Amino acid sequence: MTAAALDLQILRAFVLAAREGSVSRAAERLHLTQPAVSLQLKRLAEETGLQLFTRTPHGLALTADGAALLPQAERVLAAVGDLQQAARNLQGTVRGALRIGTILDPEFTRLGVFLRELVESAPQIETELRHGMSGTVLAQVLRGELDVGFHLDTDDDGEAAAPAPLAARTLTRFTYRVVAPAGWGPQVLGRDWKALAALPWLATPPESAHHRLLNKVFGPLGLSPRRAALVDQEASMLDLLKSGVGLSLLRDSIAIRESQSHGLVMADRVQLDCALRFVSLAARRNEPVIASAWNALARAWN
Repeated sequence: MTAAALDLQILRAFVLAAREGSVSRAAERLHLTQPAVSLQLKRLAEETGLQLFTRTPHGLALTADGAALLPQAERVLAAVGDLQQAARNLQGTVRGALRIGTILDPEFTRLGVFLRELVESAPQIETELRHGMSGTVLAQVLRGELDVGFHLDTDDDGEAAAPAPLAARTLTRFTYRVVAPAGWGPQVLGRDWKALAALPWLATPPESAHHRLLNKVFGPLGLSPRRAALVDQEASMLDLLKSGVGLSLLRDSIAIRESQSHGLVMADRVQLDCALRFVSLAARRNEPVIASAWNALARAWN
């Protein structure tokens, strides 16, 4: 007997005939005619070279060989059933790679919660995290180099305000404070943007949110702040602030913490509102992998 000789229909006929003790009842269960089932049982006996049933006044009874073969046949059918169920499950499984642009610290963007939700709902998605500045992430999403990303913007009107190619969701709104080194109170407190522009600043690259926010303030005034140093990481910026190098923008929560613990001075007449947003290309919003990311984000931020 070859493996190819045993098709599943024959095994089903054998198992049902054994369970029902009747060819007619097995035929009913299989939605076949009685002669068709009898033929299948005959073929199985011929292929195995075994007598599987004996006829009794009450129907069919398994022989010793038939009884020994029955558990094997049941296991084969169960394994096939498991395989079919697994295939059905995989048909609805989202799989693929997701490139995520991250910014700032993971706690602020709820990155860990977002990834946990994504892994639990779509375990076949492979994630790749690329950390950068807000403007860089946005440009890479627009070029298709990232699938989704976090972005900072002064515009907090959510999806309605997103550039045409983008789908966007505003996650949270917050405030940037102008912060100066300890002891700079007389130069900073009570001062407006014009007065502050004359002081040394920690400048950031054009791709950073700090650069864009300050340009929107100083540009219309025709001012160009004095640059004491160029930095591209918040950790370096904070260290230079503590060292007395110059002014910088800090998120309000960090500014309050550092002013209390290290005596940094917050300007009291100026501040800048900002929004943290999640973005992807609008044309790709409903792709299965990207849609899964949006769904996970919604759960992480609700």
